[in-house]
Amino acid sequence: MAEYYPKGYKIPLANGSYAEIIQKLGEGGQGVVYRVAIGGKEYALKWYHKGAVQNPKKFYQNLENNVNKGAPTKAFLWPLYLTQPVDGSFGYIMELRPKNYREFSDFLLAKVHFQSLSSAVNAALNITNGFRELHRNGFSYQDLNDGNFFIDPTNGDVLICDNDNVAPYGESLGIAGKARYMAPEVVRNLKRPDVMTDRFSLAVVLFRLLFLDHPLEGKRVVEAPCLTEELELKYYGKDPIFIYDPTDDSNRPVRGVHSNAIKFWPLYPQFIQNKFITALSKDAMTGKTTRMTDNDWQLAFTRLRDTIITCPCGSETFINVAGDANCVNCGKKIPKPPVLNCHNHKYGLALFPGVKMYRCHIDKDSDDFTQVIGEVERNPKNPAMWGLRNVSDIVWNVETLDGTLKPIAKGQIAPITAIKAIHFPNSIGIIEYSK
Repeated sequence: MAEYYPKGYKIPLANGSYAEIIQKLGEGGQGVVYRVAIGGKEYALKWYHKGAVQNPKKFYQNLENNVNKGAPTKAFLWPLYLTQPVDGSFGYIMELRPKNYREFSDFLLAKVHFQSLSSAVNAALNITNGFRELHRNGFSYQDLNDGNFFIDPTNGDVLICDNDNVAPYGESLGIAGKARYMAPEVVRNLKRPDVMTDRFSLAVVLFRLLFLDHPLEGKRVVEAPCLTEELELKYYGKDPIFIYDPTDDSNRPVRGVHSNAIKFWPLYPQFIQNKFITALSKDAMTGKTTRMTDNDWQLAFTRLRDTIITCPCGSETFINVAGDANCVNCGKKIPKPPVLNCHNHKYGLALFPGVKMYRCHIDKDSDDFTQVIGEVERNPKNPAMWGLRNVSDIVWNVETLDGTLKPIAKGQIAPITAIKAIHFPNSIGIIEYSK
């Protein structure tokens, strides 16, 4: 039976300080999370149940190494301090989750919803970027699932938690992962979790984030009278089939059961559908082809964000940068707007009021999707006229339709209908107009 520490109990830290228990916040199979005070500031303490950790010495050493190396990005609720062993167990300190962040499972259970398409896509971008940086720092996550994320529904900001199983490439802490998120080869016990299996788990997480159903659970799972261990091994390990596999329709979503997937799948542009088809193809799941990388996903979701505009009905929708589109909310036809093609069509930014331009659009050497460089605005005196405002410290050289170059400094606006191209310090963006 688990033992709990009372309010006021002091846990010694490895650095010589101590954490004073304030209250119990929650509990899982591995341990308990407390709110604690350290030097006048409040944190979270994850304390492991006795016997919950395989090879405690190796696990503790790995945590210590992670503390010393530091978090890959600020998105991680990373271990900050270790405790000293107490009563045959130990724990680690991390930042508290702010109240505006909700558990990923709350979205899956429809207890909370994203406030806009932008916030959902931003969440996908932030999750992808977090794991890209984690992998670039030489780590694999090893236990990627829906319990690893807290998300702000208003803007898509993400906090990644449960980082105690993160380990360097080639290291295994004895964690296989969570059912329904593990790569097929892990389910079949052919290998331990690593970066390649992280890629599969990430694809499942991203699909669930955007489509709110599981990518491998369609007709076959519904028709199973009981999901036995043998069937779980088949559906998630030996013979997994993506519900939208274009070569096999035996596991399609079932109406009345998988309503979210049926509703949301057709709303997303074809290039996003194709990414999931590639990531969850039979070849990708069996290892015959390389799985989608974190960088592939980040580029795809940056492109997706570039197509989000606000319809006159007031809701956000995806615009078709190649032609006309219909609003996903009201169904109204929206003509193709001018498009800023950056880096030889790597990005196609719909120039519609409210759309923002980021550093990755103007700098061919950058993939920074967070720093705003410009924004499309309506002319307050003539709303039918739109302009692109420079909000950066970089001077743009705008090439007008007659070939004249005009510098646009910070705060200045270039009327979109007069722009042929924009010359940035190390790239050119070319405007494409509807024919």
